[in-house]
Amino acid sequence: MIKGTPELIAGRREEIINACEKLYETMSFKEITLKEIGNVVPFSRPTIYNYFQTKEEIFLALFAREYDRWNEDLTTILENPEILSRTQLAEDVASSLARRTQLLKLLSMNNFDMEANSRPEMLAAFKTSYGRSMHLMCMVLNRHCPEMTVAEVQDFIYIFFPFMFGIYPYTAVTEKQKAAMQEAGVDYVYQSVYEITYNCLIRLLDVQ
Repeated sequence: MIKGTPELIAGRREEIINACEKLYETMSFKEITLKEIGNVVPFSRPTIYNYFQTKEEIFLALFAREYDRWNEDLTTILENPEILSRTQLAEDVASSLARRTQLLKLLSMNNFDMEANSRPEMLAAFKTSYGRSMHLMCMVLNRHCPEMTVAEVQDFIYIFFPFMFGIYPYTAVTEKQKAAMQEAGVDYVYQSVYEITYNCLIRLLDVQ
């Protein structure tokens, strides 16, 4: 059992997650270890094990936090006092994801391994944040597109959420990758997170 006040426990969890996030800005998932994270936090590495048993659990907590941040954006769209047109809805959702590049980067990772190497309670906490995103998106569609049927809303969810897994690799392209594409003769148009998301949403929402 972790000792300390709820504030201390929550604070240390955040420090560990923040350390992982900072390292992830310049290092790959494979390169980051608990030792590397321990070098960033202001307490001993063994203390980390009181909160997380594997680096996958830390990444999963970071992942959940990113979903929670996106959920705040979706809630703002949901609570807009005006009913949005489908074009405006596509613009607002696309803009919300353009602000969540960390979420998109995490989505592009091997989530299977991350979830497999986390304890059930950690996985359940993550799924709560993820499930909240799906629920909020359904509520957004029901509010701003009330003419959509239950089946149409479900189809939207099961197309758009898998689509999100591929946004980051298509928009965060390195010079090395660009050179390889050019050498391979691949005619590719580079788009921003907003552009690629908006274009998908316009089609899913059947904007004429």
